[in-house]
Amino acid sequence: MEWNRTHYLDYMSGRRVDRSMFVELFGPLVGLDDEWREQGAREAEVSLEAFGFDYVRRIAVPVNHGYWPTSPEETLSEDAEYKIVLDGMGRRVKLPKGKATIPLPLEYPVQNEADWLAIKPRYEFSDRRFESDWEKQCRDANESDTLVVAAIVGGYDQIRQLMGDEEACVSFYTQPELIRDMLQTFELLNQRILSALTNRVRIDQLSVHEDFAGKSGPLLGPNLMDEFIAPYYRAAWELVSSGEGGAQAEIFQLDSDGDITPIVDSLLGGGVNSILPNEPAAGMDIVSLRSTYGGRMRLVGGIDKFAVRTSREAIDAELDRKIVPELLDGGVVFGLDHRIPNGTPIDLYRYYVSEARKRLGLEPNPEPGWARMAF
Repeated sequence: MEWNRTHYLDYMSGRRVDRSMFVELFGPLVGLDDEWREQGAREAEVSLEAFGFDYVRRIAVPVNHGYWPTSPEETLSEDAEYKIVLDGMGRRVKLPKGKATIPLPLEYPVQNEADWLAIKPRYEFSDRRFESDWEKQCRDANESDTLVVAAIVGGYDQIRQLMGDEEACVSFYTQPELIRDMLQTFELLNQRILSALTNRVRIDQLSVHEDFAGKSGPLLGPNLMDEFIAPYYRAAWELVSSGEGGAQAEIFQLDSDGDITPIVDSLLGGGVNSILPNEPAAGMDIVSLRSTYGGRMRLVGGIDKFAVRTSREAIDAELDRKIVPELLDGGVVFGLDHRIPNGTPIDLYRYYVSEARKRLGLEPNPEPGWARMAF
């Protein structure tokens, strides 16, 4: 079912909860569609529309908020297994064919201050970052009760895109002034873009993508988060949530895989009040998080994707753990914790959807529909 802005924001805040929200966040991994077809799945199931998931009518503000202008991508080499491309940031990246959608960088443009200064102009503000009709698109969305989502580059993610994870993590200690200059540059760009937006349209949600954690925990501890990243977040959040110029955003959503439990307090300190996808395999537990933080942190995802490819018994056990009364009062969007993994039988996926809908008290035969809910 399509949810409009008002319904979604009321649900996420707990102001009005008619029923729970049940979604598919990202969709299937590359190759699962062919597996399902071989198992007899209908095309409406392959596209996920047959399952009638909930989703929000929304628009992402059409503006480039990061490295700009980008360069045209150029294929450097290609064989049956891999494709090597020069990407928009000038990096050589490697993409395994038919196995992944995100390429692996083979090199990074920044290792030191001199490298950074050479590309720093790519983060300067320009009106040309905006699509020509951005204001009309957003105003039309405001008038039609469509959620308007603005974004900022991740305080860690953008640095790792420029330096690689290892050099980025080390540099918070060995080159802190370089890190501060990068974050200040991103922050200034955020301020110019978000001020232009909030002075002319209503922004409902701020989003940031990070992926700064793994199974063993976050790549940045609470001390570095509090010193570097939380202030960066807070500066952007205050701009879109202050009410000035019509800006009254209610949700600040962070997307990061891995176990971010040790830094949730730091995220709250930066204004973040919603997290996804909450991977159980990495130790993220939406029941425990709700018990600890209550409605201060909205939770999205959290159902173990690996249980769904295991057995009906595993699915039942996972749903027994996650669909509990304390998570049914709003602010929790139920769904798998990332893409549907390869090897998930269509019969088990059908069973998962049917059982989840039953336990959430949703109608068993909804109108067809689906849209990606990770935004």
